[in-house]
Amino acid sequence: MGFKLKKPDDAVGSAAPAIIIGLFVAFGGVLFGYDTGTISGILAMEYWRKMFSTGYVNPKDHMPDVTSSQSSMIVSLLSAGTFFGALFAAPMADYFGRRLAMILNTFVFCFGVILQTAATAIPLFVAGRFFAGLGVGLLSATIPLYQSETAPKWIRGTIVGAYQLAITIGLLLAAIVNNATKDRMDTGCYRIPVAVQFAWAIILVIGMILLPETPRFLIKQDKHEEATKSLARLRRVDMNDPAIVAELAEIQANHEFEMRMGKASYLEIVRGSIGRRLATGCAVQALQQLAGVNFIFYYGTTFFQNSGIQNSFIITLITNIINVVSTFPGLYMVEKWGRRPLLMFGAVGMCVSQLIVAIVGTATTSTVANKVLIAFVCVYIFFFASSWGPVAWVVTGELFPLKARAKCLSITTATNWLLNWAIAYATPYMVNGGPGNANLQSKVFFIWGGFCFICAIFVYTCIYETKGLTLEQVDELYSKVSVAWKSPGFVPSVHYTDVRDVADFKPGNLAQLEVEAEEKRSGEQVAHFESVDAKTSV
Repeated sequence: MGFKLKKPDDAVGSAAPAIIIGLFVAFGGVLFGYDTGTISGILAMEYWRKMFSTGYVNPKDHMPDVTSSQSSMIVSLLSAGTFFGALFAAPMADYFGRRLAMILNTFVFCFGVILQTAATAIPLFVAGRFFAGLGVGLLSATIPLYQSETAPKWIRGTIVGAYQLAITIGLLLAAIVNNATKDRMDTGCYRIPVAVQFAWAIILVIGMILLPETPRFLIKQDKHEEATKSLARLRRVDMNDPAIVAELAEIQANHEFEMRMGKASYLEIVRGSIGRRLATGCAVQALQQLAGVNFIFYYGTTFFQNSGIQNSFIITLITNIINVVSTFPGLYMVEKWGRRPLLMFGAVGMCVSQLIVAIVGTATTSTVANKVLIAFVCVYIFFFASSWGPVAWVVTGELFPLKARAKCLSITTATNWLLNWAIAYATPYMVNGGPGNANLQSKVFFIWGGFCFICAIFVYTCIYETKGLTLEQVDELYSKVSVAWKSPGFVPSVHYTDVRDVADFKPGNLAQLEVEAEEKRSGEQVAHFESVDAKTSV
C-alpha cells in the first residue's frame, strides 16, 4: 500500500490545482477557530472582566467580574449566530454560487468584528459576537461544499478535513495572541485579539476573487461551457480532453437522474434516501460537539484556573498546539484507513480519556492529579483532532446528491452550531458552583465520555464508507447497500449516462434501472454486429 497517498492510475491531469485551491479555501476555518479561541482567553483577562462588569463581585478574588449568565450569553451568542448563518448558507450558495457566497459571508463576519472591537460594554460586544457568528456559520456550511465539489475523489477526505486543521490553527493563533495581550491594563487586551481577525478575512476574500466556481454548481445552473472551463482549470488539462468531457457528462447525467427521481425542496430532503443521509449528517455533527471538545476550548482557561492549576493560559496554549499537530495524522489516515475505522478509533480513544479525567478529577485534587488531568485532556484532544474533528466535515461533505447538497449541508452544519450553542450556554451552569449551578467541575467529563461511547455505536451502525468514491457514486452506494457495516465492500458499477436514458421512460429502483441499461446496451451492440455482418456478407 505504501506510505504516500498515491494518485490513482485512472486520475486524469494534475491534482495540484484542486489540492491547492481546496487547501486555500480551508483557510476560512481560521476565522472560525480564531473567533472561538479568543473568547476563552478574553473571559479570563482581568482588565476585561473589570471593564465589562455590571456590578457583580467575584467572591473568590473580591474583584469586579461578569456573572455566569453573562459569560454564557457572550460565548453562546457566537454559536447562535452561526446556527442561523448555516441555515442561510444554502439559499446564498445556490443563488450566488459557492465562490461569491463565501466573499459575501466574509463581509458579514467583518461587520461583527467591527462591533466587538468598538465595544466597551456587554450589549455591543454581544451584538458583535452574533454577527461574527452569522458570518462564521455561513462560511462553515459553504467551505466544505466548495471543497467537496472541486476535490479529486482520491484525496477529497484530506482536502475537506483540512478545514478542521484550519480551525485548529485559528484556535492556536488565538491562544498565542491572548497570551501576548492578557496582562495589558487597557482596552488593547481584548481589542488587539479581536481586530487581528480582519487580516484573516482580507486574505480569504482576495483568494476567493481569483478562484473558479465549482463545476458541479455550474452544471446545476446549466452552464455547461463554464463548467468545462472550471473543471479543466482544476485538473490542468485541455477543455476538449475526453476524460474531462466524460466526467462532466457523468455529473450532468447523475444530476438529471436525481432530478427525475424528485425535486430538492425542504420537504423532499427529509424523505427517503436523502432523509436517511440527512439524519446521519446531523447526528455526526451533533456527536462531534457532544464529545466535549468545545468545553475545553471555550472554558478551558477558566476550568484549569478553578482546578487549581497554575499558568492556565500556558496550559491552554499547549492544548491548542496538540490540537493542531494531531490533526495531521487524521488528514493522512482518512484516506488510508477510511472514514469508518478512523471515526471508531477516535470514539474509543476519546471515551477512555474522558472517563479517566472524570475519575481522577473527582477523586482527588492533588498536584499529581492535576498533572494526570492535564495529560489525559491532551490525550483526548489527540484522539478528537485526528478523527472526529476533521472527519465529521468530510462525511457530511460527501453524503448528499448535487440537487440537495447545499440545503443538506446547511442543515447538518446548523445542527453542529445548535449543539455548540447549547453546550456553550449550559457549561457554566453545569460546571461552576454558586446558587442554581450544578457545580459538576471534573464530573462533567462523565457526560462527555458517555457521549463518546454513543459515538462508537453510531459509527458501526450508521456511517457508510465513502473512501475512494466520487460524489455521484455515493448516491449509488446508498441505493444498493442497506446497512452501514456492509459498505466497505461496495464496488460501484453504475454509469449514469446509461441509466439516465432508461430513466427517461421508467423511473424506478437504481439497481433495476442499471440492469435494464445493461440489457439495452447489449442489445444495441448485438444489433450493431448483425448490421456489420450483413454488410460484410453483401
